[in-house]
Amino acid sequence: MSTSSITLVDRPAWWLRALDYVELTKPKIATLVLVTVAVSAAVADWGPPAPLLLLHTLLGTALVASSASAFNQWLERDTDTQMPRTADRPLPAGRLSGTQVVTFGAATIVAGLVYLTAMVNPVTATLGLLTWVMYVCVYTPLKRRTSGNTAVGAVAGALPALMGWTSVGAPLDMRAWSLFLIVFLWQFPHFMAIAWLYRRQYAAAGLQMLSVVDPSGRRAGAQAVVAALALVPVSLVPLLPFPSAGLCFFWALVIGVGQLACAVTFCWQLNETSARRLLLASLVYLPAMLGLLLVGPLA
Repeated sequence: MSTSSITLVDRPAWWLRALDYVELTKPKIATLVLVTVAVSAAVADWGPPAPLLLLHTLLGTALVASSASAFNQWLERDTDTQMPRTADRPLPAGRLSGTQVVTFGAATIVAGLVYLTAMVNPVTATLGLLTWVMYVCVYTPLKRRTSGNTAVGAVAGALPALMGWTSVGAPLDMRAWSLFLIVFLWQFPHFMAIAWLYRRQYAAAGLQMLSVVDPSGRRAGAQAVVAALALVPVSLVPLLPFPSAGLCFFWALVIGVGQLACAVTFCWQLNETSARRLLLASLVYLPAMLGLLLVGPLA
């Protein structure tokens, strides 16, 4: 038994249960959502938003995102048991019951929407509800029915950018929708790489990912290339109001073309090496692009 396993076993029961609830929220995804919301609020407000307002927005968004992840896992509890990458989640592993997960999900969505309405504004709360519905009620069931689920999931994944924007009372202008498109388009190279890497697990679980519907991988590769190509010009739009931000334009082009090159290689070669390279490129691209959007006004 490893040292980490011994340490985990020695933890008290309440601590292990708390860790299971944290895992239920998909903390990596939640962190990305919160970063997107914070950057969007800063870009919309032409600088750092009011700290207290930002805190309220992030807390409310975290509650909504936690609920969405919990219900997603509850709805996918059967398919999760069939995939090694998800079989150890709290619900399929039996560490949490379905009743506990549903109770947690219901409590957090109600709390999140009420909190956003009271402490931020009704528009942001409405966008939070729309995000939840798209992710839980549309995207999750579609994963068993059609490969078009990725596009629906990408909409749900990009809506938090609009939540951050409206949280500061800014109108949804061209910069807002371009930020939405950046997050929307970014998800295709990212998820096509994941879909290819785990295509056998998805197929065994009966999930209709594009790499399962088209085992050749050509359609997945083409979608990754088209989205990465579209990202190059779209990513420049939020920087247009800052003509002095030439260095930001340059780096936006560099990281966009770099991700595009990885997408083209993935489409051409279709192997695990190219898929992992594209996945890594996507994981670098979005944080880097969000950072450039923050720096742009200061350039």
